[in-house]
Amino acid sequence: MNGFAWDDLRFFLAVAREGTLTSAARRLRTDHTTVGRRIRGLEESLAAKLFDRYPTGYTLTPLGDTLLEHAERMEAVAISAQAIIDENNRPMSGLVRIGATDGFGAFFIAPRLGKLSNLHPDLEIQLLAMPRIFSLSRREADLTIGLAQPEEGRLYSRKIIDYELGVYASGEYLDGSRAVESVEDLRTHPFVSYIDELIYTKELNYIPRVDPSIRPTLKSSNPIAQLKALVSGFGLGVLPCFMADAEPLLRRVLANKVILHNTFWLITHADLRRLSRVRTVADFIYREVNAERALFLPST
Repeated sequence: MNGFAWDDLRFFLAVAREGTLTSAARRLRTDHTTVGRRIRGLEESLAAKLFDRYPTGYTLTPLGDTLLEHAERMEAVAISAQAIIDENNRPMSGLVRIGATDGFGAFFIAPRLGKLSNLHPDLEIQLLAMPRIFSLSRREADLTIGLAQPEEGRLYSRKIIDYELGVYASGEYLDGSRAVESVEDLRTHPFVSYIDELIYTKELNYIPRVDPSIRPTLKSSNPIAQLKALVSGFGLGVLPCFMADAEPLLRRVLANKVILHNTFWLITHADLRRLSRVRTVADFIYREVNAERALFLPST
């Protein structure tokens, strides 16, 4: 191992997780030529081929897989050491990337990031508000807000809050259409919902929970797009109350008969949860949500 540079393992992990030099360089905030040079240097120092190169990207060789296991353990030790140092390193600083569902991220977290920045001006916050599940093991995010507890991996989950969903439509649409007095009446109205094959978690499959006979005629993978369609007068749809109740043009339908509930979970990787900057952001989100419980659970 003459000439082996431990820092090369950062580049190795980034390429193993991202699959391309360009994506790894973006993650490491450098250029792809530097990443390629560090990977070649690591292979030469170990006298081993770690990646197979293809036009579409890099894949680990069997030796690369073996090194990955050890490199991740070394990364965990480094993170633990940083956590200890962080406890005595003030002011709070560093990067924290938050992965969140698009509705929760855009409607609740984003408006409150200014407050978090004022509390900790040296923190850099990145918000990924996207309709997907983020991989914490691949370090796509430092913490995520999801709709289900993880079933595997070295992940730690903490319940943030249950939240309520209901059926909504614009006042203009309701005033000009057939009355909705029962769940069965919903079948005679146009509905907006998610695109079935793009539903990334079963918790978003709302329609069968309301009435399996409903056949949506407008579908979108984005809840904000669904909300905008309802505001325009398209028809009816299921929305989280913390989003829909803030829109003055929307009215809730069958509020006492159709009440759905989901749960937000705050999830971190076991290696990262003790980092003071990650813990600070996680605690901030938890406190902000629970200080606004009425937004999430209006019926209670």
